[in-house]
Amino acid sequence: MDYMTAREAADKWGISQRRVAVLCSENRIENAARLGNMWIIPNNAEKPIDARSTRYNMSTDKCVKPFLKWAGGKGQLIREIEKYYPFGSTITKYAEPFVGGGAVLFDILNKHKVNEIYISDTNAELINAYKIVRDRIDELIELLQAYQAEYIPLTTEERKEYYIRKRESFNELKVNGNEKTNIEKAALMIFLNKTCFNGLYRVNKKGLFNVPMGSYKNPMICDEDNLRRVSCKLQNVTIVCGDYRESRDFIDENTFVYFDPPYRPITDTASFTAYTENLFNDEEQIELARFVDEMHKKGAKIVVSNSDPKNSNTEDDFFDNIYKAHKIKRVEATRMINCNSEARGKIRELLISNY
Repeated sequence: MDYMTAREAADKWGISQRRVAVLCSENRIENAARLGNMWIIPNNAEKPIDARSTRYNMSTDKCVKPFLKWAGGKGQLIREIEKYYPFGSTITKYAEPFVGGGAVLFDILNKHKVNEIYISDTNAELINAYKIVRDRIDELIELLQAYQAEYIPLTTEERKEYYIRKRESFNELKVNGNEKTNIEKAALMIFLNKTCFNGLYRVNKKGLFNVPMGSYKNPMICDEDNLRRVSCKLQNVTIVCGDYRESRDFIDENTFVYFDPPYRPITDTASFTAYTENLFNDEEQIELARFVDEMHKKGAKIVVSNSDPKNSNTEDDFFDNIYKAHKIKRVEATRMINCNSEARGKIRELLISNY
């Protein structure tokens, strides 16, 4: 039997080489075989029908989940946070100015019909990923499928080399990228998020992503079904890269606002994870509390989450003082980010509300 390369098949069928590799990895090309790091395809093979558009003609009513793992994500506290959801005849808008992985956002999108939604974050790469998922899902999925097809068959050592190359590419685009490279940058961020240690986003002093590879045996790099559902859900969502203060004009008496800022460290060593290049120190926490008071005066319904300083110092009344005009509830959560699994245990977190 005569064979052609994936490049030759791509030229013959008028599709990308990445798409050919994906079709091979999905066993959709009969008798395609892997030869070293490349695919070979029978010369008489026919181009498979592209079922992407028909397979995912889906209802947007089905549930979606965050497409990124995110340190400090609120998935474990959703049951507590949803008790505060005030949606109804008067609350018809939602704002989440520190969106992160979006656990609360997607929970609300799954459960409530909201007229207007605003999300933002200062992490430019995170916001780029949200925008690409919303606006250019087909191109993003094609890249992610190619990464998955290339990465999964590799040995551990080969995976480490592949991961390092992708991390270097991401950092290069982070520094020198432009609008034309935004799709690749989003795909690389999702790939790194799914394959790095604990799904952690951490940068060094130069702003470069420096998290090592994780030890997942079969990571889901491209969850196409969920990504397409997320894309549908985000169509009418305003996505902004910027400071939480930029939400001021959106927030009014019809808005529910959830603030999930970078947590105040509860120990001297707890601040090792910098999710953006910008630190959020005590002065920033105080400024946020002032902004919350300002939005409270506009009539918005507000919930703020943060760490509880009393986990390590029962005399520390920092948040009790700066949010003294509001209600503070202490809830149990699990510390998830620690290389020592035995150090991951129950701690208290704060849910602060103005109602």
